[in-house]
Amino acid sequence: MTERPHILVVDDDREIRSLLCDYLEKNGFRTTAVADGKGLRRAIANTHIDLIVLDLMLPGDDGLTLCREVRTKSQVPIIMLTALGEDVDRIVGMEVGADDYLGKPFNPRELLVRIRAVLRRAAHAPRDPLPADVRAYRFADWRLDIVSRTLSRSDGTTVPLTGAEFRLLGILLAHPHRVLSRMQLAELTQGRDIDPFDRSIDVRISRLRQALGDGGRSPQIIKTIYGEGYLIGVEVTQE
Repeated sequence: MTERPHILVVDDDREIRSLLCDYLEKNGFRTTAVADGKGLRRAIANTHIDLIVLDLMLPGDDGLTLCREVRTKSQVPIIMLTALGEDVDRIVGMEVGADDYLGKPFNPRELLVRIRAVLRRAAHAPRDPLPADVRAYRFADWRLDIVSRTLSRSDGTTVPLTGAEFRLLGILLAHPHRVLSRMQLAELTQGRDIDPFDRSIDVRISRLRQALGDGGRSPQIIKTIYGEGYLIGVEVTQE
């Protein structure tokens, strides 16, 4: 028999933790519940987690900080919960690597549907589909190191990237001169579909351009092909 997926619930509200865990256990999942970042770190260090349900508003490190931290080490799917529900929070949550987003209050059945959908996508789409034999990409004046997950310029300057930005740039560099649509990029980098109004890929592209000094009206490194998607417009070599 296939082992039940293990869900980590991170929420500082004891009642919500208890209700969610009871509901998920009744619907075929194993659960672990913690109240803060310290508990999250301990849980992912000591046991296998298949998906994290992560509250945005937490004592100490908030959900965005913790999501960003997890993404530097792991591609475990993350669904964020928030009482705010504003579009900007959703965009920021996706920007730091969340797979889905649900506003409070919510129906536990809706969360269950989203958990199953995210797990299904994660099982059928590679989370970081970069060639296993490539250690780095060189392009323009830059080098993206796949092993250390760092972006550096020829003068030695290192530019920090979020986990989501690293995956997106890596996928683009793995397919130079090929147009990839926003839908394709979302599937390859996040293992999920996006709706036509989801701008999370566009936000990440904009931030990558800023990091690369590729802004202005006519970016040359990451080009926009209007109505189609994005592509790398410079020569790329592999190491």
